[in-house]
Amino acid sequence: MAPPAKTFTRDEVREHTSEDSLWCVIDNTVYDLTEFVFAHPGGEAVLQQIAGQDATSAFYNLHRHEVLTKYADLAIGTIKGQSPEVITPQPGDLCPVPYAEPLWLNPVFKSPFYKESHHTLRKAIRVFTEKYLIPEAQDCEATGRYISQDMIDHMSRVGLLHMRLGPGKHLHGVELLGGAVKGEEFDYFHDMIITQEMSRTMMRGFMDGNMAGMCIGLTCVLNFAHDQAWKKKIADEVFSGKKKLCLAITEAFAGSDVAGLRTTAVKTPDGKHYIVNGTKKWITNGVFCDYFVTGVNTGKGLSVLLIERGEGVETKAIKTSYSPAAGTAYITFDNVKVPVENLLGQENKGIHVILSNFNHERWMMACGSIRGARMIVEESLKWANQRVVFGKRLIDQPVIRQKLAKMIALVESNQAWLETITYQMCNMPYKQQAQHLAGPIGLLKMSVTRAAHEIADEAVQIWGGRALTQSGMGKHVEIFNRTYKFDAILGGAEEVLGDLGVRQAMRGFPKSML
Repeated sequence: MAPPAKTFTRDEVREHTSEDSLWCVIDNTVYDLTEFVFAHPGGEAVLQQIAGQDATSAFYNLHRHEVLTKYADLAIGTIKGQSPEVITPQPGDLCPVPYAEPLWLNPVFKSPFYKESHHTLRKAIRVFTEKYLIPEAQDCEATGRYISQDMIDHMSRVGLLHMRLGPGKHLHGVELLGGAVKGEEFDYFHDMIITQEMSRTMMRGFMDGNMAGMCIGLTCVLNFAHDQAWKKKIADEVFSGKKKLCLAITEAFAGSDVAGLRTTAVKTPDGKHYIVNGTKKWITNGVFCDYFVTGVNTGKGLSVLLIERGEGVETKAIKTSYSPAAGTAYITFDNVKVPVENLLGQENKGIHVILSNFNHERWMMACGSIRGARMIVEESLKWANQRVVFGKRLIDQPVIRQKLAKMIALVESNQAWLETITYQMCNMPYKQQAQHLAGPIGLLKMSVTRAAHEIADEAVQIWGGRALTQSGMGKHVEIFNRTYKFDAILGGAEEVLGDLGVRQAMRGFPKSML
């Protein structure tokens, strides 16, 4: 919102310094703070110190620019003959801060990976994220409530739920964000853009609560269901937002070691049902889901069943270090009767169903973690340029520049590796992906989450006390530092994925090099 058209001189502003009429200038805008004095979080004394003055430096040493939009109604005019120096970004705009955007979005740099549709989709999803998702995410993170049905319905209408599963026939004929990209041409770079842009909410609990269970569970139904009509029914219900679905693999006894699952499924004598007994733990979205893609032990191996919420299924919320908005659950299956038609893949060969899902899940987590880390780089660069200590900006301190250099290098190197792997995904059939990319994706995710550890640590030192506060300028740093470990554990722990990458590499180790 633009300030009123009225103009003032600085001499006129200097006349308003009393409690009955207190004005100040920020950038080129004049604000009347008379009625705001007692509501100001810092108290009356802080505002009296800048009464009648240009408070630009003092304001930006304590606040981010977007705070001004919250109090736009306090603006009464501008300084005569002075233009604003601080940019107010518009929805969908790229951030001009160096390294705030991936290099492919910088017009100076070139990339062979991106077409016009990638840029169009990037703009469309950023507008959607800033206009709709960020306000929803902030409210969910603060209150702990689950994502609203209205937001789920909205995402369904614009094809966003469909895009979250990546390329495939499920996108054909679906209008995607007003025609930003055709479903038939949607590739893994489009997929990466969707994941990275939605990660810019920076509300980690909400990010998982925003249908993450569907993203990693519905593909099992699409790829391994036997009955086409039944598969379509489930897919339509979930893509419409009417039903929620999650992946229920992990147990208290079995995390990365999926072969250790203890939940059992025993066939009834007539062979028409499985009777499922057991528990699942740390299941994302489990609290509010209708369907559970569940790993079970069927006696001679693992199998995967789609279990519908009903008699014998009980879910209980688990409190974690991010918000309850994720819907993290402990699930109990007590003599649950499941039709044999709900089997996904082959009985006792469910490990193939489970493993087939991991590559895309881990790749998505790498996408999101890298983008979150980049947001921390952006925030830290802004802060270092505006924060004055010992008479200098932070950016003028060599030790701070070294920290920023390390953070930038980690983000850019991992983004480049991500794009290389993404290009392989676009050009490899699914079977080849499973054969050749499990190791590289595992190593990438390990690298990304190790980088997040380093970036969080450096950012906290740059931000100081603000990095420990859940509100105000450092809130993104605080939540990133508190929750980056989720990506280091979920989808396979760092150590397990690192070992997977090396073991896969060793299978092709040439004997001639011994």
